[in-house]
Amino acid sequence: MELINNLHVLVRLDDADNVGVATRAIPQGYPVDGSQHLAKQNIDAGHKVAVMSIANGEEIIKYGQVIGVASRDIDIGEHVHTHNLAMRERDSSLMNFVSAEKTAVMANDRTFDGYHRDNGQVGTRNYIGILSTVNCSATVAKMAAESLNSSGDLEALGFDGVVPVTHGSGCAINTESDGFTFLERVIAGYARHPNFAFVLIIGLGCETNQVKKLVEKSGLTDISHIYYFNIQEAGGTRASIRLASEKVLEMARAKGPVVRRPAALNHLTVALQCGGSDGYSGISANPALGHAADLIVKHGGKVILSETPEIYGAEHLLLDRAIDKEVAVKLLERLAWWKHYTRINGAELNNNPSPGNKAGGLSTILEKSLGAVAKGGTSSLNDVIEYAQPLVRSGLNFMDSPGYDPASVTGQIASGANMVCFTTGRGSVSGFKPAPCLKLATNTRMFEAMREDMDINCGIIVEGGGSIDSVGREIFEHIISVASGQLSASETLGYGNNEFVPWMVGAIT
Repeated sequence: MELINNLHVLVRLDDADNVGVATRAIPQGYPVDGSQHLAKQNIDAGHKVAVMSIANGEEIIKYGQVIGVASRDIDIGEHVHTHNLAMRERDSSLMNFVSAEKTAVMANDRTFDGYHRDNGQVGTRNYIGILSTVNCSATVAKMAAESLNSSGDLEALGFDGVVPVTHGSGCAINTESDGFTFLERVIAGYARHPNFAFVLIIGLGCETNQVKKLVEKSGLTDISHIYYFNIQEAGGTRASIRLASEKVLEMARAKGPVVRRPAALNHLTVALQCGGSDGYSGISANPALGHAADLIVKHGGKVILSETPEIYGAEHLLLDRAIDKEVAVKLLERLAWWKHYTRINGAELNNNPSPGNKAGGLSTILEKSLGAVAKGGTSSLNDVIEYAQPLVRSGLNFMDSPGYDPASVTGQIASGANMVCFTTGRGSVSGFKPAPCLKLATNTRMFEAMREDMDINCGIIVEGGGSIDSVGREIFEHIISVASGQLSASETLGYGNNEFVPWMVGAIT
């Protein structure tokens, strides 16, 4: 990252770049290159400025990568954004594919203090889950959880509380559709999650997503960990709330007190997520999180990158890191699915970035994707999995998901993530129970404005107060601390009960 001038108002991220990024608002007429070239317009913080003359049709370079082409001639000092930057499609080919060497795990003795489960998993929290199979059982799940949490009985037994896992689907859906498959996967994944000591699953009785079939199909047969029933068979809502409360207390007492014990970092699985991105995301928080992700991998842990539409245009950076051709093919297959899916729905992948992203300085999905991929660090890509599938390999995994943050994180947690790291430039307020979530601010202005909701300010990287490596190390150490019981910002505020959002694909009839 190179300082364009001594006033530190513009930075160029790579020697090949023909645009710089404004570190703060630049007024028209202000010098952008010593005193020779001046800003042609008022330019907002996080937005791009031409540092060279760019001809119509010429590639626009940021991060050393193509983010689009000029749709007209652009002068030095001119604002570069959607009005003069056009999307350019690129094709990824495996014709000359070479397998990447798998990132090695280094010898280490680092640990975190976690909850050891009977099946060998280790949780970062000790919650109890009440899961609804259908929207019709959501009220009972929420009421039972509220009653149990307010009683104080579970806290006295050493539990962190009850999390109601509810949603708006489960009926009037084709059982052969992707949406139904995804719903089954996420419920089963949460039921197996190491941050739940045990779970209760509640159905209504007449819904499409039958609780008994779900339990049997998903292999959730451990009666010491799973209990389920239907409201219609239990005698209605009040009887079901009473039954749920009694059963949870009975199972909690049977489990007995559980205390944290040291666990190797190979028991950590971290979801890498971004939302409300801005022009600084690919400069500060995303690469810093990528450095932390590399440290997790080198210590034997797992990290999950996702949001398939947000790697579009930057997939070559992941393909170059795939450990074998099978992994590379799986990634391209997921991108092909998305191209087809958006086309048949009258959309295109470049509908992303969102209006908020564009207001923050991002112009095309290529630009956003290049910054988003940085969250995955530099480790080898060891596997590509479908939405909410369980992880089978350590290291960096890519999980197919939409770019809608709650749906994407729901899939990552269902796949086994017991920690979430969420970078944001515009601000995010989600919590994602049962997994603690760290909010990483890309810029100091937003960090200060939303200090209660943020965990780490990565904006100091842009200001020269820290490096990507030093802030990445800080994130890594904070992950370990929070995994060991320190509360995240969202947890201190009690947030996280409303972010279970399964990815719904298919018709509702």
